[in-house]
Amino acid sequence: MQMPEPNLGVISRKADIVAALRRVLPDGAVIDDVAETRAYECDALVAYRCPPLCAVLPTSTQDVAAVLTICHKMGVPVVPRGSGTSLAGGALPTADCVILGVARMNAVLETDYDNRFIRVQTGRTNLSVTGAVQEHDFFYAPDPSSQLACAIAGNIAMNSGGAHCLKYGVTTNNLLGVTMVLMDGTVVELGGAHLDAGGLDLLGVVCGSEGQLGVVTEATLRILRKPEGARPVLMAFESNEIAGECVSDIIKAGVLPVAIEFMDRPCIVACEAFAKAGYPDCEALLIVEVEGSDAEIDEQLALILDIARRHNPVELREAKDADEAGRIWLGRKSAFGAMGQINDYMCLDGTIPVSELPRVLRRIGELSREFGLDVANVFHAGDGNMHPLILFNANQEGQLELCERLGAEILKLCVEVGGCLTGEHGVGIEKRDLMSVQYRPEDLESQMAVKDVFDPEWLLNPAKVFPLDASQARRIAAE
Repeated sequence: MQMPEPNLGVISRKADIVAALRRVLPDGAVIDDVAETRAYECDALVAYRCPPLCAVLPTSTQDVAAVLTICHKMGVPVVPRGSGTSLAGGALPTADCVILGVARMNAVLETDYDNRFIRVQTGRTNLSVTGAVQEHDFFYAPDPSSQLACAIAGNIAMNSGGAHCLKYGVTTNNLLGVTMVLMDGTVVELGGAHLDAGGLDLLGVVCGSEGQLGVVTEATLRILRKPEGARPVLMAFESNEIAGECVSDIIKAGVLPVAIEFMDRPCIVACEAFAKAGYPDCEALLIVEVEGSDAEIDEQLALILDIARRHNPVELREAKDADEAGRIWLGRKSAFGAMGQINDYMCLDGTIPVSELPRVLRRIGELSREFGLDVANVFHAGDGNMHPLILFNANQEGQLELCERLGAEILKLCVEVGGCLTGEHGVGIEKRDLMSVQYRPEDLESQMAVKDVFDPEWLLNPAKVFPLDASQARRIAAE
């Protein structure tokens, strides 16, 4: 994956840049030792690494504004970073950049249960938002698989979802407002503690913008009352295609489960060995969860199980208590760690129409055989957000490149059937050169024109999202 050549003029001024940053930040907030900056040389796309010029760890919006003001005046690129869990290289630094990490900005600023919102600093982890309100029987709905570690900042940058997004939506459906600092240090407020702000939907532009427009330092999030109850059912099938058809039929029936999760045999085997959840011997399984009162749950599950029986399942297993429900979810929640125990892998993220699941799963199997690389599938089937895991040997020459070529074909397939390149991981560096597959040149030009307004010098999160030649031309023109 090609990255731009660093600006040697910026690198030569490292001492001056670090000194200027230290003057406006608390002690210990600037990290410039070469050994220590290696902690920031990559995110969860670990195949690509580059130590930054330095890293800063502010504790407030005012700190962030001071950092960006300095970097803007000195022409220094800035890469915003949440918890570094991006699987698309969204926080990959360049050698001439300052990493701006928000991990120390993790406070709860306001909680309003009557109006159902919480305002937090964006370094707070996803799961800890629910942790802050659960004693009052509230929760924050988006639940990425990395929710224990991922930060709200990254969730907003990538518009993250999770297993329960089928019913509750992704981050943009649960984000009410943000405080954001522009590259020149200007602090802006978008949205607020209400349903919709008047005027242009700038909040919608910011959510999913991958750090291209500004650094979000505070977020007002929607919180919801916990449901009366929830119950999952496990469904095992003889093939991926049959499981995909079952998902499509459930959605067509007008039922709205809170989650429909899919796992295929390679993933099932790995998860069972790792978590010992008691999964059946099958080619594919679905975890379907519904919630509400006992009567509502019984009614919904009766319809869902009737649909499943039409597809001749290997096994149907309805959770009878909390322990059994936990075991049904245990393997799915362990999937990415389990796969990492057996092989190197690249986790893709494409979205397709649910009706195309059988076709796409069949074609992924064909591509896997053509490229000679195994592919395990685990994903949010209810909204068609796929996460194929391509297994490869990172220590074998040429395997990474082969893996990337297979990944590109799978993502092109997603676009071909009417889907898109990303559902929640973002574009980052992983998919930037595939953007022309989904968008026409004039579409990309319109998107880049938006960045021109927010970040005219193109200093924020360089070499991400847009094709490298186009973004580099924009940055050179702005110098």
